[in-house]
Amino acid sequence: MLNKFFKKTKYITVSQRALKDIHDDLSKKPSIPNGMWVKCDGCGKVLYKNDMEKNNKVCYYCGYHFRMSALERVDLILDKESFYEFDKDMITADPIEFKGYKDKIKNIQKKTGIKEAVITGKGTIGQEPAIICIMDSNFMMGSMGSVVGEKITRAVEKAIELKLPLIIFTTSGGARMQEGIFSLMQMAKVSGAINKLNEEGLLYVSVLTDPTTGGVTASFAMLGDIILAEPGALVGFAGKRVIEQTIRQKLPEGFQRAEFLLQHGFIDNIVSRENLKETLRKILVIHSRNS
Repeated sequence: MLNKFFKKTKYITVSQRALKDIHDDLSKKPSIPNGMWVKCDGCGKVLYKNDMEKNNKVCYYCGYHFRMSALERVDLILDKESFYEFDKDMITADPIEFKGYKDKIKNIQKKTGIKEAVITGKGTIGQEPAIICIMDSNFMMGSMGSVVGEKITRAVEKAIELKLPLIIFTTSGGARMQEGIFSLMQMAKVSGAINKLNEEGLLYVSVLTDPTTGGVTASFAMLGDIILAEPGALVGFAGKRVIEQTIRQKLPEGFQRAEFLLQHGFIDNIVSRENLKETLRKILVIHSRNS
């Protein structure tokens, strides 16, 4: 009986040691860090993140354009060290005292490294000067709050003052509900400022990026003298399902995508990211020669 007991105890001890050795071996093996790979929403293939980012955040298999931050777009489009930012520290005053809104803004500011959903300033593209506004979908989906509207309006006024062309990169989910009617007012305010720019005979180029929706689409995004879009960008006012439920009809394939809009005359051209800077430079050169 005692022999059986000791044999069993010895067997368990050996097994525990073996398990510990296996665990130690596994712990020594290199682990793959999170975020090294991303799945393409276009073709479904898995991409090495560093290579994708070096390719201007474009899938090197199917050409799908991933979303870019405002700061990444500054580096992509503007000449190095040419950008001077306006109103960098302007932040919302929380006009309707929406519960938790200030804390949410602070968290997003820390995460994105910017104070609001748009960056505005003056810079050059191929040595051609322009006033630039770049919206950022990472900041509350680029929603239009009072600060976003104010910053863009001031940038438009600066373009009028300096007699420079204006370029706005749009990306937005529409009005920011946490600011209520103050958010909705920004659409009309920015559109009014752009009308004054037009009266001065100055160029306004609108570049639609994914997604450009809601009140931004219904106002200043579609007021450009020249309207460009990135491939596959979602552009529309209401969502596809909402429209289908309202009109009780099935919408065509690709509805509200940049390619559909180009086919139906809503935009002037679709420009891939690798060609965007040169295309904008050519537009600015032609404008400066004819102004």
